[in-house]
Amino acid sequence: MPLRRLVLGFCSKRHMKGKFLLLGSNKGDRLHYLNEACESLKNKDITPVRSSPIYETAPWGKSEQGWFLNTVLQVQTKLAPESLLKVCLEVENTLGRQRTIKWGEREIDIDILYLDQLQIQLDDLVIPHPAIPKRRFTLTPLCDLVPNEIDPIYQLTLTELLRSCPDQLQVTKTNLTLSL
Repeated sequence: MPLRRLVLGFCSKRHMKGKFLLLGSNKGDRLHYLNEACESLKNKDITPVRSSPIYETAPWGKSEQGWFLNTVLQVQTKLAPESLLKVCLEVENTLGRQRTIKWGEREIDIDILYLDQLQIQLDDLVIPHPAIPKRRFTLTPLCDLVPNEIDPIYQLTLTELLRSCPDQLQVTKTNLTLSL
């Protein structure tokens, strides 16, 4: 089946600025996997600019597993969206991720959240990530970095999205840091 592509127009007065990735790990040495993912991204034309604090978060979607460490990276890259996705999947694979159980444990998970105000729908890639408004573990670290940026789909600030987020799972800031 051929890929279908739809790039929507820009409709917000204040555009989302920045490229953001969510990193998560709940298997093995979680902080090690976050740092290894960061290093691997650097080696593939993706430059981390800054990161949110690292949060320990309750598992979403499948509760009978270890808690996650999550952080949001703001990055710079000239990679096209499809190439960025390919790199993220390669990094996950290199660090041992195996996709066997939906929402299961994983050494590393890398999600593309935003690429500036770009809106894309492909069979295997949707930007902005469609689950952002439903996940406190994503919105909380995003709000640490850019609380007043406006989501191009919902036309609400990230802070407003966090306030109305239906997810009530625990998200706790840690003292851990990434090596950027």
